[in-house]
Amino acid sequence: MARLKVTQVKSYIGSKQNHRDTLRSLGLRRLNDTVVKEDRPEIRGMVHTVRHLVTVEEVD
Repeated sequence: MARLKVTQVKSYIGSKQNHRDTLRSLGLRRLNDTVVKEDRPEIRGMVHTVRHLVTVEEVD
């Protein structure tokens, strides 16, 4: 199964509370944090919500 490498590249300061909560749910706490998650629709939806704050790469 494919995996996604999600990296926070912008600060959440000034963002909506929903975006802050989504970053926390993904496991991202500070700038340049990286997590690897399973490629599932739930994760894709969370990444879509904060797409302006993160970068995403596919990992095998």
